[in-house]
Amino acid sequence: MDIEVIHRPSYSLAIAKLAPNERIRAEAGAMVSMSGGVQIETKAEGGLLKSLGRAVLGGESFFQNFFVAPVNGGEVTLAPELPGDIAVIEMSGDKLMVQAGSYMASETGIELTTKVSIKAFMSAEGISMLEASGTGTLLVSSYGAIYEKALGAGEKYIVDTTHLVAFDATIGVQPKPIGGLKSTLFSGEGFVVELTGPGKVYIQTRSPQALINWIIPQLPKPPSSSNQ
Repeated sequence: MDIEVIHRPSYSLAIAKLAPNERIRAEAGAMVSMSGGVQIETKAEGGLLKSLGRAVLGGESFFQNFFVAPVNGGEVTLAPELPGDIAVIEMSGDKLMVQAGSYMASETGIELTTKVSIKAFMSAEGISMLEASGTGTLLVSSYGAIYEKALGAGEKYIVDTTHLVAFDATIGVQPKPIGGLKSTLFSGEGFVVELTGPGKVYIQTRSPQALINWIIPQLPKPPSSSNQ
């Protein structure tokens, strides 16, 4: 499989070139286009309980799509829901923790499991995350551009939790106040975590929560009714 990402970082599009009979697994709604002859299979991968766990706890779709190339190969293009970037991550038996909603696609050698973990709880993004493991290509998406930061052993780095996309399972996670009490309460920086290497962290330059907080005050308010 050969994957090229174009129009980065604001309106990224992943072009997946599939070899004959090759398959790619994608989150529901991620497909933009595909060449003629490519077949699509929609199923609850891993069975009922695994799919339910990914949907309820992992923030992904219950059903996922598998695109299968014909005997002469094919092409599938994929894009995120929000304007943003796509990171193409080559995995070789390691594990990656992926925040809810950031998984987009992967080769069939990548397994996705919902993990109810202390790392997810401490990152203030819920009680669970997706754990990607195995060998192959994984695509994660973001809101805004993706900044990749490699941490050395024992190196510490602080990230606002709404900007986390994914991080290696080798990284330690610890919630941390942004500063003193005044800064924590009034800085507007939200929750932060201190990450400790070794490993790589993927950070999105925009926050979906900040977008929501901006949109809500702009919505028209219903007319108030007075008691007659």
